Amino acid sequence: MTDVVHLTAEGVSLVLDCSPGALPAVVHWGAALGDPTAEDLSALAAADVSVVAPNEADVPVRLAVLPEPHRGWAGRPGIAGHRDGRDWAPAFTVSSLDVTPSSVVAHGADETAGLAVVLEIELTSSGLVRTRAEVTNTGEGAYTLDDVHLALPVPDRAREVLDLAGRWGGERTPQRSVLHVGTHERDNRRGRTGPDAATVLSVGEPGFGFGHGEVWGVHTGWSGNHRHLAERLSTGRQVVGGGELLLPGEVQLATGESYRTPWVWFAYGDGLDDQARRFHRWLRRRPQHPSTPRPMTINVWEAVYFDHDLARLTDLAERAAALGVERYVLDDGWFRNRRDDHAGLGDWYVDEGVWPDGLGPIVDRVRGLGMQFGLWFEPEMVNEDSDLARAHPEWIMQADGRLPVRSRDQQVLDLAIPEAFAYVLERMTAIIGEYEVDYVKWDHNRDLVDAGFPGGGAAVHEQTLATYRLMATLKDRFPALEIESCSSGGARVDLGVIEHTDRVWVSDCIDPSERQRMHRWTQQLLPPELLGAHIASGTNHTTGRYHDLAFRAGTAVVGHLGIEWDLARATEGELRDLAAWTALYKELRPLLHGGDLVRVDEVEPTRLVYGTVSPDKRSAVFFLASTGWADVSNTGRVRFRDLDPDTRYRVEPVVVGELHGLKAPSWWDGQREFSGRVLTTVGVQPPHLPADAVVPFRVTAV
Repeated sequence: MTDVVHLTAEGVSLVLDCSPGALPAVVHWGAALGDPTAEDLSALAAADVSVVAPNEADVPVRLAVLPEPHRGWAGRPGIAGHRDGRDWAPAFTVSSLDVTPSSVVAHGADETAGLAVVLEIELTSSGLVRTRAEVTNTGEGAYTLDDVHLALPVPDRAREVLDLAGRWGGERTPQRSVLHVGTHERDNRRGRTGPDAATVLSVGEPGFGFGHGEVWGVHTGWSGNHRHLAERLSTGRQVVGGGELLLPGEVQLATGESYRTPWVWFAYGDGLDDQARRFHRWLRRRPQHPSTPRPMTINVWEAVYFDHDLARLTDLAERAAALGVERYVLDDGWFRNRRDDHAGLGDWYVDEGVWPDGLGPIVDRVRGLGMQFGLWFEPEMVNEDSDLARAHPEWIMQADGRLPVRSRDQQVLDLAIPEAFAYVLERMTAIIGEYEVDYVKWDHNRDLVDAGFPGGGAAVHEQTLATYRLMATLKDRFPALEIESCSSGGARVDLGVIEHTDRVWVSDCIDPSERQRMHRWTQQLLPPELLGAHIASGTNHTTGRYHDLAFRAGTAVVGHLGIEWDLARATEGELRDLAAWTALYKELRPLLHGGDLVRVDEVEPTRLVYGTVSPDKRSAVFFLASTGWADVSNTGRVRFRDLDPDTRYRVEPVVVGELHGLKAPSWWDGQREFSGRVLTTVGVQPPHLPADAVVPFRVTAV
């Protein structure tokens, strides 16, 4: 066999069997193979052909990236669809193949079924594999496309599944299971990514952790309905895969029309940190990735809610600026008819009763204090009690003429209707342009239930594309504009929306006990500079729990830091400590937002050790977090992983304000030096911390 393509980047190899006429199939996806010869690759491909087991097809099963049942694959097919009950089993023949050092593009067709396909496979510079397919109806009559699914094989030693679940206020909770024969499938039908999204579904060697064990994962980069799965057949063959989840009849291709899937991403790693870094490095290398320091932010929501009073909001701006805050965000409640969350969505005009002089006075004061100005919108939603809904009830998304059940007293505005799209674009353009808005907090506070067009047919696919198009158009009109993806918290966190946005709101819950877990696992996909992380007031808005400022700030400082607190209620001591945390964030953010993520595998569940190491390993910042009372008084040594073993480091604890209950070890003065080998493999005795506490450590080469 000579038609074998080897793609390699950053410690990963992807070997593809591109036999003439056949869709590409994966021979190897995993650890880099070095620089194999053509003979080596041919031998590798030959060795990958399985024997024919009893009672199976008479030829070895060949698994393409777009899996094909006609070649004996008994798992989920790559394409499901039909033309009035016919042409449901396509058999593609590849007519041409475009090969570059980082990609393979196959053009295929099935003349009998009247379908053509373009299959793209790319190995990114960070070692991620991404693939997508475009299906075109070349036959007579409409073709109903029910599913397009892309998959890559994983070795049989990968038998443990890890994905994420969650709920509102508790997004991205890890869950593990054994991969048995059958399908571990995570379908999402919320019309948005969802607080319970799998995010990255990985299959790995049993017992894999952050720093050890091979893992193979999949992420569907799409903000609408989607699917992730891991599948093991009775033959022992295993895959991970995903794609958009299409609702019944949602994609009907007329002759000549095409459907293109979102990118489906595949991430190999030697441990979960290695896998996560591949996502982070790819994101950071994009031309649109935020290149300026992530500004310290204040959002006024938990300070004032709907009580928009100019004097109070101006006072808040002045207090924030005195702390070193760099961006001020006016949240919900600035537009017409919006005195609570029951009315007004869609009426994107400044409320003259609350703001008789427009937003100019607060915007001018914010800018005069040296801060950027941000504004909240929820462009995809509408209240039935709004001028917009009364004028255009036909713009509300609904199935078969029935309004869906309300959620938060709101409905979904169908942006696939050109007139509705044009209205929202015009209103947002007018407001952003008039006030030179720097930043939009883009919210999306409900699932898409019974999501249909007024004339019939499911609408999630077109709504998702319209949302992307609206974001992209605004970015074109306002090149400096930044957008946050907020979706009742963290329900729209994916690589589709992040192509158009500059950060995500991790969760509506900013209780640090909850955020410790959510930050830890959201970073499996996104780097910390894209994670909105705010310091709340002492008694948390969502949970009612009280935490010291040191725990609240020490938890939030790892992300894109902000404040969500009525500063008029803060004590002088709290304001002093807030200013110190702001200064520390500004000092550390080049490292936090440019280094490599490290999460230490811990056996004590109440202790978390995590941090960031600079690419040259000359500096690092680690955090020791206590999230509860351990069963023993001494939880053992703390190791700082991934430092250079032959470099000597000084470890300096950073304590802002008073940390109640702290008992320091003998090396605590910050003057001790340790080799990287000692810190990585042996570690140091930790301080005794109370429950709900976190301490940063600067680690600097000497």
